[in-house]
Amino acid sequence: MGKFQVISHPLIQHKLSILRREDTSTKVFRELVNEIAMLMGYEVSRDLPLEDIDIQTPITKTTQKQLAGKKLAIVPILRAGIGMVDGLVSLVPAAKVGHIGMYRDEETLQPVEYLVKLPEDIDQRQIFLVDPMLATGGSAILAVDSLKKRGAANIKFVCLVAAPEGVKALQEAHPDIDIYTAALDEKLNDNGYIIPGLGDAGDRLFGTK
Repeated sequence: MGKFQVISHPLIQHKLSILRREDTSTKVFRELVNEIAMLMGYEVSRDLPLEDIDIQTPITKTTQKQLAGKKLAIVPILRAGIGMVDGLVSLVPAAKVGHIGMYRDEETLQPVEYLVKLPEDIDQRQIFLVDPMLATGGSAILAVDSLKKRGAANIKFVCLVAAPEGVKALQEAHPDIDIYTAALDEKLNDNGYIIPGLGDAGDRLFGTK
């Protein structure tokens, strides 16, 4: 079974509380999503492999560490996942960014894929799949399916708020995936929204209704 981790750093908890508030503006919401993603990125990237490199300091030659050749790809699930990209890219500027677009069919309530645009060598990359919410798990499962169909093997799912139902569904569908969240919330309501949650992350990020 992949790792499941709640990253409960005090700064993350504080920023997440502001993010949840109904009266938080679009501007502040957007800034906070990026900040929390960056703070989470520190933990999510903890096991990136290192290699030795010979360098010259002002004093002497020395052998030090740098990130090994394993390449990164950050893949947001559209549209809300876009809000987390800049925060992660600021930590690893050389990362490539792919996109997976989905919408929810109003009748079946199931996610439907409409766009997949990924780096060509996606099968060789460590992937951070990002979406602010893990609610029912449907979108995340479909996104992982999409990545695996294209040869991706090393996938971490990163979200801000998760419902227990979504975590369980994603773990059952893809037991090899590591899941990182800033908060494990109480449950889903009848409409598939996370309680207490933070509302519709896409609408709050982009100022739409």
